[in-house]
Amino acid sequence: MNHRQSRVNSTIVKHITDIIQFSIKNPQIRFITVTDAQVTADHTYAKIFVSFMGAEDSLKQLEILKKAKGFIRTELAQRMDIYKVPDLAFFLDDTFEKAEKLEKTIAEAKAKLKK
Repeated sequence: MNHRQSRVNSTIVKHITDIIQFSIKNPQIRFITVTDAQVTADHTYAKIFVSFMGAEDSLKQLEILKKAKGFIRTELAQRMDIYKVPDLAFFLDDTFEKAEKLEKTIAEAKAKLKK
């Protein structure tokens, strides 16, 4: 990935975070962290990875966010200075949960070794 592509990715993360926090009025969408964006080289498609802190039903919140995709893309088009605003696809980023599970497993293994 070149420098320009990396800059576009980080700009999209910043703008989508702002849009979700300040422009979407749906009270069901809360505590969302946009963790990453992967935009294709021709800017036609963007994978947006999100994490829901403290949410019981992350998949339900992801579906609600997917329904707001058109609004988010329109807002993004107004904020960005690029020729083509990519089509957005939202994906659940479960890296944090996997890391917690791995740390717990390692701690349990260490505790067994001490016994």
